[in-house]
Amino acid sequence: MQQLLGRPVRPTFLAFSLVLVLLALTLAQVSASAPGHAATPISVASAVSTQNGSVATVRGYVVGQPTATNTVVTSGFPNDYALALADAPGETSTARMVYVQIPAAFRSGYGLASNPGLMGKQLDVTGTLSAYFSHAGLRDGTAFAVVGSGGGGTTPTEPSGYYDAAAGRTGTALKSALHGIIDNHTGVSYTTVWTALRETDEDPNNPNNVIEFYSGTSISKTLNGGDPDDWNREHTWAQSHGDFGTATGPGTDLHHLRPTDVTVNSTRGNKDFDNGGSAVYQCADCFTDSNSFEPADTYKGDVARMLMYMAVRYEGDDGWPNLELNDSTSNGSVPLHGKISVLLAWHAADPVSTAERRRNEIIYTDWQGNRNPFIDHPEWAEQIW
Repeated sequence: MQQLLGRPVRPTFLAFSLVLVLLALTLAQVSASAPGHAATPISVASAVSTQNGSVATVRGYVVGQPTATNTVVTSGFPNDYALALADAPGETSTARMVYVQIPAAFRSGYGLASNPGLMGKQLDVTGTLSAYFSHAGLRDGTAFAVVGSGGGGTTPTEPSGYYDAAAGRTGTALKSALHGIIDNHTGVSYTTVWTALRETDEDPNNPNNVIEFYSGTSISKTLNGGDPDDWNREHTWAQSHGDFGTATGPGTDLHHLRPTDVTVNSTRGNKDFDNGGSAVYQCADCFTDSNSFEPADTYKGDVARMLMYMAVRYEGDDGWPNLELNDSTSNGSVPLHGKISVLLAWHAADPVSTAERRRNEIIYTDWQGNRNPFIDHPEWAEQIW
């Protein structure tokens, strides 16, 4: 029997001691070899304040591509080398962004020149918290993933190949290609619109309610009708701008129909969209005058993208009017809607939201089988108009 300091040592004790030593060495190796696996994503604000060379997974919305220390572009992306993340999808202050270096292995899937539709989507990126472009950064990324927000579900993404026919096109050629992709959708009746809106515009915090467009009020799904304080069906592209009524077609196209307070809907009427006017009753931060309506800031981009969809979907080749956008606020009953210069500004100032993407997905999968291209690819607006 072996001796240790003059005392006998049993073989079983030696074997147990050896196991402990080996276990300690294994744990040390694991600890040393896997420092980059962050269990819980941190916010962009945390990433900005923790530029210490540590490894972390940062969760944020894609808000553009950094091209200099204080410059982030939101369209016309020059390459696939970098992107900027922020805690809010509409963030414009570079001080509240983290600049992400995109390694070569991830550029084809996450670079904005190749994937402009990532704008406004939420990503988890794992990398090293270190300055990039002389700005708070995340370098040497080892993992990139599109994630959801709030409920933790996956962010809706366009079907593979859906927009292939539009690749590389601009101007009228792009508009024509998109029309060919989204036309011939499955129409719904005007009665069915009530049911559809209860799904597309459901209050995420109360499944018994819908969120009224323009006002943002949450109201019971059952309080639909024509009485004051009910909600009804708002045609964002006014019916009279083309006189298409409520027959199945543009009059029932869910991509521009929204639940709206009866009084607010009446105030908006068939007016074009523009800035300015007097305050609107029951619609905070909305304004109107004799020929135009201005929604609250949080809905301005939504309005612009819905009207852009309508102008591309309806080209006069299927028995419905050729709907077009112009720069007027006195369009009356002609198939025109304005004001395009203002709509483009609203589109840029109010980026695509999670709610819009969710709504787009529901209309595509559950009702019409077509999508709003300007929600999936916001950059196409300026390429057409």
